[in-house]
Amino acid sequence: MSVFLMTFIIALVFSAIGFKKYVWFISIGYGLSVAAIGIFLPLYFGAEDGMLPVIASILLILYGCRLSGYLIFREVKKASYNKKMKSEIKDGKDMSSIGKCGIWFSAALLYACETSPIAFRFENGSETYGWLIAGMIIMACGLVTETTADVQKSLAKKEKPNRFVDTGLYRLVRCPNYLGEMLFWTGVFITGIESNMGAWQWIAAICGYLGIIYVMFGGARRLEIRQDREYKDDPEYWAYKNKTPIMIPFIPLYSVKEHKWLVA
Repeated sequence: MSVFLMTFIIALVFSAIGFKKYVWFISIGYGLSVAAIGIFLPLYFGAEDGMLPVIASILLILYGCRLSGYLIFREVKKASYNKKMKSEIKDGKDMSSIGKCGIWFSAALLYACETSPIAFRFENGSETYGWLIAGMIIMACGLVTETTADVQKSLAKKEKPNRFVDTGLYRLVRCPNYLGEMLFWTGVFITGIESNMGAWQWIAAICGYLGIIYVMFGGARRLEIRQDREYKDDPEYWAYKNKTPIMIPFIPLYSVKEHKWLVA
């Protein structure tokens, strides 16, 4: 059985939590799937290609545990957030079982594709490590960025719960947590460059990378629409929005809400 098929099955198992609550297919189930794949790879392959791929897997575990832990905490503790998000994200109550299975299958496939560069690195091996090291550094930077952004937002909201956040990393971009996500998965993609991937493996890796980038911009669009509505009468918010890039520092992209094809 190929490593890709095994990671897909793992993602199916852990993302199945979404049958309990629809949104968990793409939230808690996402984090659990990535962490489980990160645990599986070194257990299955060992350290045949040295310890560096194992460290890359550990970064996957840290990412998945951080994400799922944060989402579980928010689910349990922050009732006001959950109430707000009911109007933003479909609850799946009106979706058929076939529709839910389609979401489950496609989400698990995306998670397998996202993590595939590291899986293929284990499977194919490589005699060089430059791209692997570079990718892991970028992964670590992404993990630090999104964690820092979440902490900064939580602290700012405790101090001023009814105000938008424009301190810390939020001075650089309006969605630094999504920026961290994109950095992390860019790093994952880079780790596979030296791993002698075949054509279909490259297709899986590219689809996973482009898929998560699309999801991040879709999430930024949804957040922008919500904030525009919530702070519509606040001139400070509009001044902040019009001068601060939405996702990527120093790139003058300030809004994506008009791009209706970004549905996530």
